Amino acid sequence: MTGLIIAIDGPVGSGKSTLARRVAAILGYIYIDTGAMYRSVALKALRRGVPLEASDRLTALAGETRIDLRAFDGTQQVFLDGEDVTAAIRTPDVAQAASKVAVVPGVRKVLVAEQRRAGEKGGVVMEGRDIGSIVFPDAQLKIFLTASPEVRAERRWREHQQKGDAIDLARTLEEIRERDRRDRERATSPLVRAQDAVVVDSTAMEAEEVARLVVMLARDYAKGQQ
Repeated sequence: MTGLIIAIDGPVGSGKSTLARRVAAILGYIYIDTGAMYRSVALKALRRGVPLEASDRLTALAGETRIDLRAFDGTQQVFLDGEDVTAAIRTPDVAQAASKVAVVPGVRKVLVAEQRRAGEKGGVVMEGRDIGSIVFPDAQLKIFLTASPEVRAERRWREHQQKGDAIDLARTLEEIRERDRRDRERATSPLVRAQDAVVVDSTAMEAEEVARLVVMLARDYAKGQQ
């Protein structure tokens, strides 16, 4: 099966990246992590000392930035202006900065254009917070993945623990709730569920179980088009 655009949206920590990677692997699709794009711009802004409130400067920065997503040994590597920043963009500081960069309309306009270009031919699994509502409103399959804030905070906390990062669980939960509020209330491309999206609550589900469900939905859709 080839050709579908699968859009996966949802709040931070819901498991979008894990789900998108697994679904892409099962179907033989290309996985596109849009969050990595915003994190890359945020990392560049932090390195250059560009204030996260300076919308014009951030927009200009995004316009002059090259971001490449490459598959290597089954994992995605992120290159910022030719530099491998796969690990560098996953720190808590960059995550918080990215949520602020992502509310800048000019930055979103630049990166949404890149996302559309990357996925327009289909055969992709793209995840983010506005894929089904803004980037690809005509995607054949839209998933809105969610989970309770407490479960999402614990997942994020465990990820950092495994990497050796010392972060506080209570603080992580607070940051999750703040990110949720910021994503929902931003003026440009807020986090919303597309009307035709399938809601999947992963609070009590294993990652593989969620992936198999989405693959089943994709295959059912493909059969219906034959």
